[in-house]
Amino acid sequence: MPVRGIRGATTVARDTREDVLAAASELLQKIAKANPSLKPEDIASAFFTVTDDVVSAFPAEAARYNGWKNVPRLCAKEVPVEGGISIPFCIRVLLHWNTDIAPEGVKHVYLRNARNLRPDLVDAAKEK
Repeated sequence: MPVRGIRGATTVARDTREDVLAAASELLQKIAKANPSLKPEDIASAFFTVTDDVVSAFPAEAARYNGWKNVPRLCAKEVPVEGGISIPFCIRVLLHWNTDIAPEGVKHVYLRNARNLRPDLVDAAKEK
């Protein structure tokens, strides 16, 4: 079975444990809603990154609260590239999904200020 990547990102207004976990949870829920056939048992792994200003919680912890207890998860820091696009208080995720869905059928989700990262992947009509 092929493995597809689902990308997503969001931001928090401030770095608190509650805000980070709520934002990460919301992101995962919206990814699941955008990809209705996505089931936790089909997720090979989830890789989360955060910008340097997010230090209060591991966003991967939110996956557990969404029923993804057996999904391998990992968190890391974003690479601070000089001159690159950087959005403060940003949480990103890359899900590795075992699915037969074609790459163009995968829906990526960008919320809040993270929508500026990949405006080409944001469906403005659905986000309003």
